[in-house]
This record gives sequence, structure tokens and C-alpha cells, in this order.
Amino acid sequence: MSRRANGEGSIWRRKDGRWVGATYALTNTGGRKRVHLYGRTRAEVREKLAQLEHELGRGVRIPVENWTVGEYLNHWLATVVKPNLAPKTHQGYELIVRRHIIPAIGSKKLRTLAVIDVRNLVQALQQQGLGRRSVQYTHAVLRAGLQNAMRDELVMRNVAKLVRIPAPQYEVGLGLSVDRARLLLTSSKSDRLHALYVVAVYLGLRRAELVGLRWEDIDLSLGVLSVNHTLQRVDGELRLLPPKTRTSKRSVPLPAPVVDALRQHQVRQAKERLRAGPNWVDSGMVFTSGIGTPLDPDNLSRSWYAVRSVLDEPLPRFHDLRHTCVSLLLAEGVPPHIVQQIAGHSTIGVTMTIYAHASLDEKRAAMQRLGERLG
Repeated sequence: MSRRANGEGSIWRRKDGRWVGATYALTNTGGRKRVHLYGRTRAEVREKLAQLEHELGRGVRIPVENWTVGEYLNHWLATVVKPNLAPKTHQGYELIVRRHIIPAIGSKKLRTLAVIDVRNLVQALQQQGLGRRSVQYTHAVLRAGLQNAMRDELVMRNVAKLVRIPAPQYEVGLGLSVDRARLLLTSSKSDRLHALYVVAVYLGLRRAELVGLRWEDIDLSLGVLSVNHTLQRVDGELRLLPPKTRTSKRSVPLPAPVVDALRQHQVRQAKERLRAGPNWVDSGMVFTSGIGTPLDPDNLSRSWYAVRSVLDEPLPRFHDLRHTCVSLLLAEGVPPHIVQQIAGHSTIGVTMTIYAHASLDEKRAAMQRLGERLG
């Protein structure tokens, strides 16, 4: 073992020629642990040791488990994300960690993860053809996990925050015009889920909110509908979950066409109950399968594709019915803060920037009014 220079700390050379540095550090459990650093030269180890001493001096704690990135992210998913966030959120995070993050950087040590590692991850995902929004989401999940590692005093900085990526380009759908919306609702009268489309257009409920409606959430005599749950498939099974955000839980007055459609739907459902006989499942849901079981959000697509076929191109997405409600309400002069409450948006900015669309005719009329005013 070579003699250490004064002030260098514990640095020595092994028989195989590799240089080693060592120091004691506080751990995340309150104890002390001897940490070893390796390098090809004395200078390299000295630099690593100085960097570690600097981090320890600023409060970083060494994990007893000596986490890899993959190990820590799985720990974070199990102990932080799953108990505190929505099941769908945990499911999405877990998929991103398993599919994109762990294969690329999962074996790297958490404490030594560098900016270049994150940058390489982002570039690799882009080269694989992953969409901009998916790359942004992967980066956001990693950033959230590393931020929790900072709170656990396991890393000094969040290296993911130092990597900038292009902002995702969100595809914003267009709401239906009054004529197209009327044609859609007229043609859907023969569909057993006609009332669902009426509620979607008039009230702008999300897909999961629609299929999560229970009869106890609706008072047809008072004309009020309450959004209390969403129905989502999580871990292979359908679950009633809280609405998307705090403001998503809301009560909405029902216009006469919606009340009429729901009353007719009650009659239709009663007939289906009689036909099903002992096979009927009394789930209490408003929109169900033919035997009363909850309606899978994904299975709604089959009905939707048939209903929307009466419209010309471009064919709308189901979510565009929500756009339709908001856009038509705003076009009727309803104040934006009222529209926000009806749609259950988290902020009025969402109402105005994402869901408010003006047709070419509306723009032309507005410019004509301006021209007349100035002229």
C-alpha cells in the first residue's frame, strides 16, 4: 500500500493497481458507514473523495441499502406513490419505470447518477421513436422519483431537473357545431346508450365519469346530477374511484332534454332487466351492459364508433363531446367561471385555453362586428 500524502484522507493503491479512497459517512437511518471510492489514478480518487466530503458537509446521507436507480424507484413506487396517489397514477408510473427507465439506467447507482445519464436516456427514447409527450412523461416520472430521493437525503441534487426537453405538443380536438351535435344525438336514438350521449353533449362529463354514474347520484324530480365517482380499470378490474380532481366532484342542474333522455333510459333498462331475468346484476349503475354489470370504459368505444359514423370527416373523438359542451356554452355567452364549474375543470385557464374553440363562422362574425364598429 502506497503512503498517503498529507491531507488526502484514506487513499491507497491495491495490489491490482486500482486506487481506493475511503471515508465514514452518516446513513439515512442515523448510523455511520464506511464508503469506498475507486479510480484508475490517485488524483481521480482524490477528486471523488473531495466531492463526497462536500456533499456530506451539505447534509447528504448515504443509503444503507446502496440503492441502484431501479431499486430506489421501485421502493418509491411501493412506499410513496401507491399509498398516496390514485391507482391509475401508480399504474402509469410503474409502467414507465419498468418499460423505459430501468432498462436504460436502472443498474446505475442512485448517488452517482449524473446529468449525462438522464440526457442519454432522453436521447435514446427519442431515437426509439417514442412520441414527444411520452418522452416528457418519462422524464417527469424520473424527476419526481429523484425529488423524493432528495427529500430522503439520498442525493444532493435532482439531476433530471437539469436536463431540458422539448415541451409536448398536445393535440386539441374541436367541438362539434350545433348542427353536427344535433345530427349525432338524433341518429343515436336507436342506440341503447342514447342517454349517455345526451348527457355527454349537454353536461360535458368525462368518459370515466359517465360510466361511473349511479342512479343514486341523479335526482330527476329536482333535475340535479352529482359527479361523485369515476369508473376505471385498474390492475385488470373495474373500480369506482374518486373524480379526477377536487373540482371534478360537482353537482350540475339538468336541462329538460337530459331529464327526458334519462327517464326513457330508465324504462329501457327496466325492459333489459326483465329480459335478463336471474342473470341480471343489480349494480345500481346508470349505464350498464345488457345484463346490468358496469360498463367498461373501453367497451363504450364500440357503440361510439357506430354512432359517430353519421358524421362527415373529420370524425370526432369521444372526448370531443366534452369540447362540444364547453364551446357551445361559451358561445351562448355563459360566463367562463360557470362553464368551469359545470365541466369540473381545475382552473379557468383550462376552460379558456384548451376547451374553448371558435368556429370559422364565429370568427368571421366577430371580425365583421369589429369592422362595422371601426367603419
